[in-house]
Amino acid sequence: MEGLPRPGWFGFGFRGFGQALGSERGLRGSLQGPEPLVVGGLGAGDPEKDAAAQVTQVRPSWSFTGFLTRDGRLVLSGSVNGQLPGCRDLLASEQHLLVLRTETEGSPAEMQAWAAAPELRGTPLWTRQILQRGDPPNPALLPLAPEPGWYVRPMQPFSQPLCPDLKARQLVLGAEHALLLGGMGQVYTWGTGRLGQLGHGALEAELVPRPVEALLGLAMAQVAAGGWHSLCVSEAGDLYIWGWNESGQLALPSRTIAEREKTVAGASGLSSCSPEAKKPATDGDGDLAQFIAIQPFPALLDLPSGSEVIKASCGSRHTAVVTRKYGQLGHKNTASLDQPQRVDYFTDNLLHVEAVICGPWNTYVYAVKGKD
Repeated sequence: MEGLPRPGWFGFGFRGFGQALGSERGLRGSLQGPEPLVVGGLGAGDPEKDAAAQVTQVRPSWSFTGFLTRDGRLVLSGSVNGQLPGCRDLLASEQHLLVLRTETEGSPAEMQAWAAAPELRGTPLWTRQILQRGDPPNPALLPLAPEPGWYVRPMQPFSQPLCPDLKARQLVLGAEHALLLGGMGQVYTWGTGRLGQLGHGALEAELVPRPVEALLGLAMAQVAAGGWHSLCVSEAGDLYIWGWNESGQLALPSRTIAEREKTVAGASGLSSCSPEAKKPATDGDGDLAQFIAIQPFPALLDLPSGSEVIKASCGSRHTAVVTRKYGQLGHKNTASLDQPQRVDYFTDNLLHVEAVICGPWNTYVYAVKGKD
């Protein structure tokens, strides 16, 4: 229909470093609602070659975002700029970029580490050739390497061994922890556990992958890691979530949000920022409400109308999911919330969401024409 946005990538959230998100209007600050993705250097006004059509994957960090295109380019936007040809995937962080590259047809693939400098130029800091056999290549995404038995992380040493017995299907990295999805749908976690992000019921660190016992016997299809929270999606479409809940990212009651809503400023003359102006939230009987700051083991999350989840992603302190029935998102958009909230933009514009990728403080969505 005339006037409706074209299918493709959309973005919203933080763009304080000028990273490509939605419209180029007001490059700094934030974009509070979804807009079609605009990436400088892609499209040049040609609707058939715009960013929505060219970009195949989005890899956001806090101050910049990497876009992988159909012709194999990596385009960087924000505090890091530049382009690299022959790229298949990217693991982005504020210190380093780990890039999976194939320079020319027929040449071996390489894993490269680059410094996250304002302009990507010169030579990589570290290179490792992929001793890959067979065609097509292993479809596993970074940080898993196409060559089994190791993965990369955005700090030295960049290469890390991984027990081949785990038969990893997916690996994701949080700020201080890692989640691995095994070949039979089992979930393993390791790293720092001080905010419950490992899901073992305690807050101790784990140096090696440990199965999440609460999920044993449940086949999982996907895992995701935020800054200090974690989730997994079961083969049946159930969502399990755990870890830090400071901003309501677990969709569980958050004291921070409740106290913000109960802040009293007015007749007392106190500033709303003053500690004396804050009153703790209470339930109907005047008792302190039950809040969850840390959820140390997986909690089954009930979404509105019993929606089945097909995709999920975590930012630093927010979570987004795509449901099976409507392709809608449940996430924290502008204000912090501790309940899932649908983004009506996509259904209002007759779009069906197929993928969602959370950056630390922003969100990218891939949507197609609505299905009848």
